[in-house]
Amino acid sequence: QLKIDQSFVRDLNADPEGQVIAETIIYLGHNFGMQVIAEGVETEAQYQLLAHLGCDAFQGYLFAKPAAAESLLGR
Repeated sequence: QLKIDQSFVRDLNADPEGQVIAETIIYLGHNFGMQVIAEGVETEAQYQLLAHLGCDAFQGYLFAKPAAAESLLGR
């Protein structure tokens, strides 16, 4: 797995250089046979752009807030 840090994702839609960096990370990851995961995805626009660039998986508040392990296990 290769993760795109949230610092690159945060201003992705407003920063053309950030888009090039994300696209390059995705390209390199795929060429090395890795799954690419974007961290810190908080908006639909970030998700749409990363999906368009070929990102494989996404983490962030757009999908779920952090939760304690106990609450996930039903304890």
